[in-house]
Amino acid sequence: MSGDEQAWLEQVNWNSDGLVAAIAQDAESGKNLMLAWMNREALSETVSSGYACYWSRSRKRLWRKGEQSGNRQRIVELRLDCDADVILMSVEQGGGIACHTGRQSCFYRVYNKGQWQTVEPVLQDPKQIYRQPDD
Repeated sequence: MSGDEQAWLEQVNWNSDGLVAAIAQDAESGKNLMLAWMNREALSETVSSGYACYWSRSRKRLWRKGEQSGNRQRIVELRLDCDADVILMSVEQGGGIACHTGRQSCFYRVYNKGQWQTVEPVLQDPKQIYRQPDD
């Protein structure tokens, strides 16, 4: 990409690790599905492919959402917040499962009277979603 083609990337306020928070929100319901991180390469790939790509801080590599589970996130719209340090993605969530626990959303616990209560069911056993290559 030329400098002009990358100007939109320069408008993002990347943190000291070169990352920006990215929230995936269901395009139809508006429900928040998950939060992950993107570096420049992940955001650029997200835009060019039309599917969510993140930076895995634990694996230190690009993480194409759904690469193992098949539950890809097709981008409907991208927004940048007022401080330019959060990306909000409106997505169509493949398989209806965004969380590695097998739930629709990573935000499945609610604070209530001094404890976190699970309020959303597991839709699919994670062992069935994330099969090892030998399986």
